[in-house]
Amino acid sequence: MKAAALTAPGRVETVDLPTPAHGPYDVLVRMTAVGLCGTDLAVVRGARPAPRLPWVLGHEGIGEIAAVGSAVRHLSEGERVAIEPNYCCGRCAQCAGGFTSGCAKRVAVGLDTPGVLAEYVSVPAEFVHAAGDAGTRDLVCAEPLAVARTAVRRSGVREGGTCLVVGAGSQGLLVCLCLAAAGITPYVHEPHQGRRALAASLGAVPVESAGDGAATETEPAGHVFETAGVPEAAAWALRHAAPGGTVTFIGMSGAPLELTSHELVRRQLSLRGSLIYDHPRDFAETVALIGKGTLAPHRVLRAGFGLTDAAAAFDAVSSTPGKCWISLDGTGRAE
Repeated sequence: MKAAALTAPGRVETVDLPTPAHGPYDVLVRMTAVGLCGTDLAVVRGARPAPRLPWVLGHEGIGEIAAVGSAVRHLSEGERVAIEPNYCCGRCAQCAGGFTSGCAKRVAVGLDTPGVLAEYVSVPAEFVHAAGDAGTRDLVCAEPLAVARTAVRRSGVREGGTCLVVGAGSQGLLVCLCLAAAGITPYVHEPHQGRRALAASLGAVPVESAGDGAATETEPAGHVFETAGVPEAAAWALRHAAPGGTVTFIGMSGAPLELTSHELVRRQLSLRGSLIYDHPRDFAETVALIGKGTLAPHRVLRAGFGLTDAAAAFDAVSSTPGKCWISLDGTGRAE
């Protein structure tokens, strides 16, 4: 089978690999589409070193079941599915408490185990979700949309609250989409004109950006979401949180936060990190919501590629306003 793999630092190539075997509790998925994100790009650039080379990339995958393990009862050959690419152990104290994102034994697809940018992938059946008739472009956004929906859930924001989203990369855009769908107007801080425009098309109000009709000032917000993962964005998010406000960090940076305990206490801020989602609730609910057709996350897709164009797709990730994706079955491209 064909796969897109990292073959040397910074080099992505199409390689030939054996079709994977699947065990009794697994399903073999014929992949149809894979979304790309900053985590994948970090592997390509060496910021998240691959365990070995060649290393199959990607984790935001959807497909069709090609074969079912003998012990699997809830899935059938031919079903369209979305893959939940974080395998928790299901046995530790965190998993038992429903906090599977905190599982110390969690296996991350594309980081700890080979990714899904291949014609076929073997997946534990527990982490495969039937998707019904959901459209391909919407469904390929399932994984990052689950991340965004979970962050909004954990933040505690409610309709009528004031919200600021710092960063309008693909994750920030999906947070804006979730907030708008919940009846909450998201204000967004993003220096890139194309990303600001895309955020506005999803119902966000751009702020603190000169020109382009954006507001030049914003009031402190009761809820702030930091999605960019760069020190400047984190500092901006903290500065613009209202007294007693909550700042939810989705983006990750290695730099210390610019906040003293004195300021934290004086302003009575709540800081929380939101990592991925909790199995199975968050991912299953997201796939079900996509199936209803009301959220339309495909609106964040902008650049589509084929499997043999994977190198160009990764090159486009950081410069494309919106999300890049790869179609493995030739059914179409993003507009």
